[in-house]
Amino acid sequence: MNQDDPMPQPRRDSQARPAAPADLPIVLLDCGDTLVDESTEVHEDGIVLSGELTPGAEQMVRDLVAAGHRVALVADGRLRSFENLLEPSGVFDLFETLTCSDAVRHRKPSPRMFKAAMGSLDLDPEDAARCVMVGNNLARDIAGANRMGMISVHMAWTPRYSRTPEHPDEVPDHTIVDPAELLPLLRGLAGSAATTALLGQVAEEPAAR
Repeated sequence: MNQDDPMPQPRRDSQARPAAPADLPIVLLDCGDTLVDESTEVHEDGIVLSGELTPGAEQMVRDLVAAGHRVALVADGRLRSFENLLEPSGVFDLFETLTCSDAVRHRKPSPRMFKAAMGSLDLDPEDAARCVMVGNNLARDIAGANRMGMISVHMAWTPRYSRTPEHPDEVPDHTIVDPAELLPLLRGLAGSAATTALLGQVAEEPAAR
């Protein structure tokens, strides 16, 4: 294992974070062309040295954290690359956990990436339905999330990757083109989950005599 890329683990400051409400979706974010514009990346010896965030990406992550969502990075690449890309804006330290393919030794859509991410968040397999995977790649991010039973959100802001599913597993549950669309979408999902839970409780209550 590369010493620069440890296995996924909680961030040092994660223990200080308040527990997120159970009805709030847990957000897993890809990096390339989801948070960072891949066309601006500068590479050297397999490491990304720098790159520009996509418009609205930084504010999206900050808004998610401020709203109480647990947020994790789940991306193909090396940890040092993500440090180089995300530390200058302060976004890197907002993630509760980081799961990088170079450490897991598998790339998305491998279930090992998603299982590693869930494990780093202390989630059980049944918690997959609470997780929302947001990514730009239908074959990797969306298909991998769908096969795990997660909610999939396609960040379709760039034409660099296909926007047309080639397999049923690649059909996203939701599609957005602007980072600002994510938080309202999650609020709707949380509201739907709360309503479903409430209706279930009502159904279980005995009828009034």
